[in-house]
Amino acid sequence: QVQLVESGGGLVQAGGSLRLSCAASGRIFTIKTMGWYRQSPGKQRELVASISSGGSTNVADSVKGRFTISRDNVANTVNLQMNSLKPEDTAVYYCNARDLAWVDYWGKGTLVTVSS
Repeated sequence: QVQLVESGGGLVQAGGSLRLSCAASGRIFTIKTMGWYRQSPGKQRELVASISSGGSTNVADSVKGRFTISRDNVANTVNLQMNSLKPEDTAVYYCNARDLAWVDYWGKGTLVTVSS
């Protein structure tokens, strides 16, 4: 089992920045990929960005150039730096970890609200 705890959400004005962090614990040696997903009301959960243990990243087109994902394999954390935030970025952001058996683990989520 892997446990994930997110931090860093909140309220910000459009054009502002926020940094989300996620700390992993438990069977961390089994984690292959970590990332962030988001879900806004009435919409499906969508990938924001992910990063492999080797540092390869996958970033959604909607946030490319504005959001940066990073990972610290020693501290077992994954961070999402979000700049130039837009109202449409408002959502609950979930930390995700996928292990070598392709099992997904999720954090409880952190709310990001961007006001216009």
